[in-house]
Amino acid sequence: MVRLLETAGPVTATGDGAPLALRDRALLEFLYGTGARISEAVGAAVDDLDADEGTVLLRGKGGRVRLVPIGGYAVEAVRAYLVRARPGLAAAGRGTPAVFLNARGGALSRQGAWAILRRAAGRAGLPVDGPAAVSPHTLRHSYATHLLDGGADVRVVQELLGHASVTTTQVYTLVTVERLREVYATAHPRARG
Repeated sequence: MVRLLETAGPVTATGDGAPLALRDRALLEFLYGTGARISEAVGAAVDDLDADEGTVLLRGKGGRVRLVPIGGYAVEAVRAYLVRARPGLAAAGRGTPAVFLNARGGALSRQGAWAILRRAAGRAGLPVDGPAAVSPHTLRHSYATHLLDGGADVRVVQELLGHASVTTTQVYTLVTVERLREVYATAHPRARG
């Protein structure tokens, strides 16, 4: 995840390509930092963000709305984008409230966001094609897995992801159980019997 996020562009980008580099970094940090679906990220409006509180209102499947915390790295990247890049991009458009804008000032599409992720993955040396390809869901999966690995309750992760059923969320615990087995096998004196 770190390699992917760092190749999206620095939060301090300057020059001709800076607005798009700042947007790309903000988008990827936002996706990983909130666990948002790609449609939720590109559908987020500026008024849905509260950078001071570190939260965002996400509109998910079935019209469900949830308030999700945004991690510090994502807040920093989104702030840099909103202050130094979005106004210039918005000037080319017709005044959309969307957080993430394309080069013409319109709302970034799902396909546009996907392309940003693919380019960043390619620069990071990560697979962009085939069954192991990095996808928007990779960031969501990593978000959930890292929360669970860090000790988060599965019900809390369910709420953060906007899952209607905890059964859907429990898919992410499989990776965590594997990690527990690894730790057990290497740390417990009776595990290697």
